[in-house]
Amino acid sequence: MRKKREEDRDNHERWMISYSDFITLLFAFFVVMYATSSVNEGKYRTFGASLSDAFLNKTSSPPKSNRLLPPRPVPESGKSLLAEQRRKKMQGIAQDILSVMTPLVNAGKVRVMQSNIGVTVEINASLLFKSGEADLEPKSVKALQAVAQVLKNDNHDIKVMGYTDDTPISTPSFPSNWELSSARASSVVRLFAANGIDPARMVVEGYADNHPVDSNDTAAGRARNRRVTVMILAAAPVHETAVPVTR
Repeated sequence: MRKKREEDRDNHERWMISYSDFITLLFAFFVVMYATSSVNEGKYRTFGASLSDAFLNKTSSPPKSNRLLPPRPVPESGKSLLAEQRRKKMQGIAQDILSVMTPLVNAGKVRVMQSNIGVTVEINASLLFKSGEADLEPKSVKALQAVAQVLKNDNHDIKVMGYTDDTPISTPSFPSNWELSSARASSVVRLFAANGIDPARMVVEGYADNHPVDSNDTAAGRARNRRVTVMILAAAPVHETAVPVTR
């Protein structure tokens, strides 16, 4: 008679094997997940900064193609050429005015000067007006008309300035030298406008007895200070001392 086989005893620790296998698989799963989700720190910072700018409404720099480029500087050779062309243009104007006013220049009544500011025509007031008046003398009209013919087809701006000596004036028409100097300059401008010069090119300034060119202590000095100056302005004025123009 065969012995009855003993029943196998239950193994109560088998669950630990399954549990350890589960933990191992779970650990491997998280390692894989971490590896696939790792973030490049530099890219993350860039992305984060972009989000911050967007939410804070910060203005980013425009694309390079849309930026306004500064004007390209003119080469020194180009500047020199422009300056030389401007100088020759103004020199031509000065010579033309000198030609039509030669007798008055020789008589010491008119001075023609040129600088980078422009061409200055200094006219003694005794040639233009009676003492204390602002109406042009008939003998001066022809000379001023000749100047207007030189300038009417030009495009430079013109400034006409009136000056007096320091002798006070007080009349119904001219309460002070301010009114007299301005009225005299205005008379010259009106004649220029009547002879074809565009009024938009001209401006009137009265300086009374300010900015004298000679001493007011002598009769000759006071006569020199009573004047009207016509300045034809260059395109790019630069302050410098004017020099007399000669043939």
